[in-house]
Amino acid sequence: MLKQRIATALVLIPLALAGIFLLPVHYFALFVGAVMVLASTEWLALSSCSTQSWAKTLFALVTGVVIAGFGLIEPVASLSLSLLSIAIAVWLMALYWVLRYPEEGAWSFKPVRLLIGLILFVSTWLSLVGIKSLSFGDGWLLLLCLIVWGADSGAYFAGKRFGKTKLAPNVSPGKTREGLIGGLATVVLITLIFSRFNELSGVATVYLLILAVLTSLVSVLGDLFESLLKRHTGLKDSGNLLPGHGGVLDRIDSLLAATPLFYLGLLMMPII
Repeated sequence: MLKQRIATALVLIPLALAGIFLLPVHYFALFVGAVMVLASTEWLALSSCSTQSWAKTLFALVTGVVIAGFGLIEPVASLSLSLLSIAIAVWLMALYWVLRYPEEGAWSFKPVRLLIGLILFVSTWLSLVGIKSLSFGDGWLLLLCLIVWGADSGAYFAGKRFGKTKLAPNVSPGKTREGLIGGLATVVLITLIFSRFNELSGVATVYLLILAVLTSLVSVLGDLFESLLKRHTGLKDSGNLLPGHGGVLDRIDSLLAATPLFYLGLLMMPII
């Protein structure tokens, strides 16, 4: 299993970096849109809905049409920002649901889960394309990936070495508070190196550190919320497309949560 995970990661990481640095924004939008549409087909299983091919095709089509619609009206910035704000509100609700689990909430209704999925996929697409369109967009996308990867890897190794206190035992028994602290420490180190390398001002560095820590915390929430849905539906993985990693959704659950917050934070950054 470990060898499979490493082999798959050796393919996925260069693919992600190539998408960030080699694709112009319009092709990047298509690339990310394809990933979101593919992940949407796995969301049906987490929504306890039919996973037959016609259902997957229908939900993927709806997701693709909505993404395309936002792509056409992207100049209407207020509409995009409104959707991102809704996505952040969804994640605030997800935090409440994770803390209250196994008590059921609005998420337990199939139509609500389908709507949540649609909001998350479209808002993540908007955010990634929005970041790519910024000045120094490639650098910010790289930092976002490093924050998410660093939070996950740091938590894994710190949890293995020091983990004792469960973070959310009803949702994900393997996660610990010590692991969370290790992930945050990794993110702080990554952000400091990034800021120093890019010669950011002191004000920008402090702001970016706060944003990076908040982004990493939300990325953990993304993983926990997917774990909640998998536990509720009795699934181990969202899919089996990626050997050793499960499905596409298993790989981007943290990004679904982290990206809208990170993008909005960049838009309000005092000095870039």
